[in-house]
Amino acid sequence: MERKGKIYRWQTAGEGTWEKLKAETRRMRSNPTPAEDLLWRHLRMRILGFRFRRQHVIERFIVDFCSLEGKLIIEVDGPIHKGQVERDAERDAILQSAGFQVLRFSNDEVMNSPETILDTITRALKR
Repeated sequence: MERKGKIYRWQTAGEGTWEKLKAETRRMRSNPTPAEDLLWRHLRMRILGFRFRRQHVIERFIVDFCSLEGKLIIEVDGPIHKGQVERDAERDAILQSAGFQVLRFSNDEVMNSPETILDTITRALKR
């Protein structure tokens, strides 16, 4: 199917950006962290009727989880993110300027309190 020049409703990045990041998104979907895997098992059940995508490209970033309809991005952060707070804040600002709300949770939060995380996501989707 020819896609050149055509933009589909689900595309949130330019075709060139998608082509550059496609292999990495597929690798990340195939090898989720335990926390991402746990959260995905819940999100794929369509909380409040919202569909989520995982390892989705928005702008020039690969986000962990995204509801396009709910305009919500969920990031599950490992220990490396403690050392890149400014970089993550900059990334969040760009994603927010694209119209998305960004929620960040640590791996530990997801693994130890999934119900609390799901409550927070549910409240964000209701807004």
